[in-house]
Amino acid sequence: MKAAVLYKANTPLEVVDVTQEDPRPGEARVRVKAAGVCHSDWHIINGDWTLPLPMVLGHEAAGIVEDVGAGVTTVKPGDHVIFSFRPKCGHCLYCSIGRSVLCDGHNDTPRWVMFDGTPRLSRNGEGLNQLARIGTFSEKVVCPVEQLVPIRPDMPWPQAALVGCCVPTGVGAVTRCAEVEAGASVLVVGCGGVGLNVVQGARLAGAATIIACDLLDSKLAYAKDFGATHTVNGSKDNAVDYVRSLTAGRGADYAFDAIGGEATTLQIVDAIRPGGTAVIVGMAAMAVRAPITPYMMALQEKCLKGTMYGSVRPDLDFPRLVDLYMQRRLRIDELVSRTYTLEEINEGFAALRTGQVARGVVTFD
Repeated sequence: MKAAVLYKANTPLEVVDVTQEDPRPGEARVRVKAAGVCHSDWHIINGDWTLPLPMVLGHEAAGIVEDVGAGVTTVKPGDHVIFSFRPKCGHCLYCSIGRSVLCDGHNDTPRWVMFDGTPRLSRNGEGLNQLARIGTFSEKVVCPVEQLVPIRPDMPWPQAALVGCCVPTGVGAVTRCAEVEAGASVLVVGCGGVGLNVVQGARLAGAATIIACDLLDSKLAYAKDFGATHTVNGSKDNAVDYVRSLTAGRGADYAFDAIGGEATTLQIVDAIRPGGTAVIVGMAAMAVRAPITPYMMALQEKCLKGTMYGSVRPDLDFPRLVDLYMQRRLRIDELVSRTYTLEEINEGFAALRTGQVARGVVTFD
């Protein structure tokens, strides 16, 4: 089978033949049908996040279960599933309080090999790591079964793949993390795949004013389609001043940074009203720092918080998001800007870097 492997940062992925072992107890093999091209993978390719290489990247995907290891009862061959890039041990503190994306029950093994500490992929006798224990830029994936969420079989594959990352990350940031209420004012900074889902999460929550900010007019046009009531190009206008002009000078009730970085973090804190909430959604490079002013945070009772994976509960929320899509209440078709074969995956990352797409998706036969 073939997989896209990163051997060195700042070099293209190499699509090569690899060898895959059979699933062991508690694992399953999935034939991948679609995998999204995400900024998180790009952070590894460009060296923002230093992870051990060689590694098969990809974490936003869906496919069909082919076979399962001993003791597996939650999925069976033929099931349609979405991959979750977070494990769920079911017994740690975070799993027990309903915050499974923070699960620490498997911290005794690295997050790029299986729970027994060994890989399932190799090439020429060398073990290959799998991003988040899944590594979905691959024709087939063997992974822990707890990272597979069964879904209804009529969900189309590219759209199902995006429910594995950018859709729940954006929608969940609004509905699960911030718990935005109807009638609220919301600023969204960054209108890529995640940011557009923050926009439509705000729409689903009933926000009255949804302000989208980006540096590209093409992305702002996408945001209007997804539910933004106002847009501002941050390269031409002061976004914070614009937000205040729409909110009686106070600032937004909520602001979301869907990019991740020093400037955007400071921007969302500045853009919220006293008592407002700013949420970091986008994943920054590991070395990024943002100098917050503690005095003003306390004086104005502002809240700054982060969200991982939209703070969702994949087992519950993925099927619900699929149902919302099938009911035409959640827009995902418009996110799929372009599809690629596995051999074209580096083209997908080139389009991602230049802002040509809302989301690119690798599709498999």
